[in-house]
Amino acid sequence: MYTNLTRILALTGLWLAGAAARRRLSGRLDLDAFIAKQNDISLQGVLANIGPGGSNAHAAAAGAVVASPSKSDPDYWYTWSRDSALTFKVLVELFIAGNKSLQPKIEEYITAQAQLQGLTNPSGGPDTGGLGEPKFHVNLTAFTGAWGRPQRDGPPLRATTSILYANWLLSNGGESEAANTVWPVIVKDLSYTVQYWNRTGFDLWEEVNGSSFFTLSASHRALVEGAALAKALGKRCPDCEASAPRILCFLQSFWANGYIDSNINVNDGRTGKDVNSILSSIHTFDPAAACTDSTFQPCSPRALANHKAVVDSFRTIYTVNQGRTAGRAAAVGRYSEDVYYNGNPWYLATMAAAEQMYAAAYQWKKNGYITVDTTSLPFFRDLVADVSAGTYAKDTDTFTSIIRAVTAYGDDFVDVVKQYTPTDGSLAEQYDRETGTPKSAAHLTWSYASFVGAAERRSGVVPPSWGEPNSNTVPRVCEASPRCDSSTIFNVKVTTVPGESILVVGSLAEVGNWSPADAIPLDASQYTPSNPLWSAKVTIPAATNFEYKYIKKTNDGRVVWESDPNRSAASSTGCNSTKTLNDQWR
Repeated sequence: MYTNLTRILALTGLWLAGAAARRRLSGRLDLDAFIAKQNDISLQGVLANIGPGGSNAHAAAAGAVVASPSKSDPDYWYTWSRDSALTFKVLVELFIAGNKSLQPKIEEYITAQAQLQGLTNPSGGPDTGGLGEPKFHVNLTAFTGAWGRPQRDGPPLRATTSILYANWLLSNGGESEAANTVWPVIVKDLSYTVQYWNRTGFDLWEEVNGSSFFTLSASHRALVEGAALAKALGKRCPDCEASAPRILCFLQSFWANGYIDSNINVNDGRTGKDVNSILSSIHTFDPAAACTDSTFQPCSPRALANHKAVVDSFRTIYTVNQGRTAGRAAAVGRYSEDVYYNGNPWYLATMAAAEQMYAAAYQWKKNGYITVDTTSLPFFRDLVADVSAGTYAKDTDTFTSIIRAVTAYGDDFVDVVKQYTPTDGSLAEQYDRETGTPKSAAHLTWSYASFVGAAERRSGVVPPSWGEPNSNTVPRVCEASPRCDSSTIFNVKVTTVPGESILVVGSLAEVGNWSPADAIPLDASQYTPSNPLWSAKVTIPAATNFEYKYIKKTNDGRVVWESDPNRSAASSTGCNSTKTLNDQWR
């Protein structure tokens, strides 16, 4: 009887184990079906937002990517340089992988970007900083309203997308087009990147004016691959090779306290745990790379520890993440302190968390081993509880277990997106932190592109190498590129009483980033009752557009701003030159 009972219990255990396996298989098949369907919907969603043939973009110019058809609450009826470049990067990768129907749109994109590069706009002219302008009207004219500018990620991102296409042309008999049509666009973006990488600017969320990890990661990659393309075409890329290692050296300073502080050189009151850093790792993913910490490759210990830190920062602040403890995927937003639309998860942020897992798994399988060290151990132990520090070869059970667990973790992030995707597959910008209901801009192009990109990585579709294996050595001593600075003299006539002071503040770090506490004091040594002059001489990078205002600090400590609108100016174009601004308080 004991033997029979044992046999029954054993068979029962096998049946239960089989049932669990069947449930897992059913769940996997269900997710596979969702990804296949949603990938098609997302690609069509991207194409619908590209003018003029897209169903949501008939009024847009050829090659212009409309951020969203939403024209109010919020108004995203613009084309952003950053969003457009990231969107077309996905399309170029699909084109290289075999979807040749996308080539006409890619060529229209290149033409449109060449037109935008030639516009004078609030960030400057074609040769004086204008390439840092973040967004334009969909008819490819300048947007002149108030905005967070400049944003220095657009040029390197656009360069990367264009270089991917130019390299394909070189390999497929299109050298003339690569050299005469695409390279002129690329070299302008590379020149901008060389000149401005070590200056502050607004981050990809258009809120923080400082040094952005995302911008600098994109800049390093663009200069590495741009220098290589220049050699292949017999062209020049001045200072690209010299600037790339300088940027790489600077990037190391973002690593602090076990994660990437996404914005530095700014007092923003945040922890710095920001999906900015995860987006950086997937953008600079190189399928030929090892798990390099210096370039924060998806499988690198630093990038994995950072992934955990960023994802964990959202677990307790969103109601939709209730019960999603460490080791389970969670809804991911931009950063935990976010208040835009009350601060919600974003589809593109959650998909980025998935994509890093797929890219990491690809790199481990290609390299043939996984190294777990003290930096990455907490990440791995969330997924494989009994793993220890060490290196595991491809033929070991631990290697197999980690690959399976990390891939499943990536799938779990996609499953979160699945849970909050409407039945028609439309992807907005955000989904509500309490209910999961889609929120903010509808049909966001970047949301759709992020889904397609993650699906590519999951299926093993990867881009060509951008040269990371030969460009990941950090210089022993960091050095900045030589700067071309000029002096700007601010003169303003304003009548004051004893004890009051006048200061200037504006859109550049050199004039306080609009912070009254960091404003530049003016001197009253030339002040007379008939000529109430206050003056200051400030060093500002040459050929730089900026906005500014004067403020008055009263005897009782109050700050009084002069009336709107903001003043605008451009610094002198020559190195060590001087420009004087003569103003009257208003």
